[in-house]
Amino acid sequence: MTHRILICEFMDAPAVERLRARFDVVYDPTLVDDGPRLRAACAGVDALVVRNRTQVRGETLAALDRCRVVGRLGVGLDNIDVAACEARGMRVIPATGANALSVAEYVVTAALVLRRGAWSATPDVAAGKWPRNALSSGREVGGCTLGLIGFGGIGQLTAKLALGLGMGVIAFDAMMDADHPAFADGRVACAGLDEVIQTADVVSLHVPLLDSTRGLFDAARIAAMKPGAVLVNTARGGIVDEAALADALKRGHLGGAALDVFNDEPLPRSPHFEGCPNLLLTPHIAGVTAESNERVSSLIADKLIEALA
Repeated sequence: MTHRILICEFMDAPAVERLRARFDVVYDPTLVDDGPRLRAACAGVDALVVRNRTQVRGETLAALDRCRVVGRLGVGLDNIDVAACEARGMRVIPATGANALSVAEYVVTAALVLRRGAWSATPDVAAGKWPRNALSSGREVGGCTLGLIGFGGIGQLTAKLALGLGMGVIAFDAMMDADHPAFADGRVACAGLDEVIQTADVVSLHVPLLDSTRGLFDAARIAAMKPGAVLVNTARGGIVDEAALADALKRGHLGGAALDVFNDEPLPRSPHFEGCPNLLLTPHIAGVTAESNERVSSLIADKLIEALA
């Protein structure tokens, strides 16, 4: 019997075709926005492929009556009830490492843009204005300190790129001490959470959303950041208090922030972000590029072929 695969969010076309050559594949990226149709389509499938929007829990999980594998086109698993899947004999496979470079480049780019503070001048310059004096106090990243909260694969690759720009790098990871091999070459200093928050010029978050990290960057921790520091969050929205962050930007305590993830996605109209200076908001795309889509999709296709063989 041919195995059946349901893909309910975007997947790179060559990877979809490679799966179709071996299996009965239903590819419909619109299903993520239609719960009843999605649950109906889940019946009888051997594998489900999702990104970050499909919630694999509750009624959707119950509808997966024959499923053996859930492929995640990304790395975060907070949209999947992993324990419940495993209890039903379902293997959950993330695309670990496949989008790391995209996220790392996003973080370093955000640090460059936010510290320089010049890239919003196009409309003024095109209109005949010349805000040279106003934009002449931007800051370089060379010589400043990048602080990483979480030092897994993405954090380590971000550190490598930052070091290449002449930044110093310190990192905190609750699962690592100074003897961990990730710190063996001495180029990145192992630090405590408070030290990273209080001393880094740029703080970048690379932790999953867990009970221990939900609300980690609340008003008190944001207030403890170095004056003029930049915060970059490509992890999960629930880690940062969005209203407190907006307030810190408006008061001038922080020098900038980049948020790619939010408490609610898609982000509803958010008055607290209106009028925030030096703020970059993007729609959960830090790990999504043309190249990473190919890598993520190809990796998940490989893993599904292996799992269903």
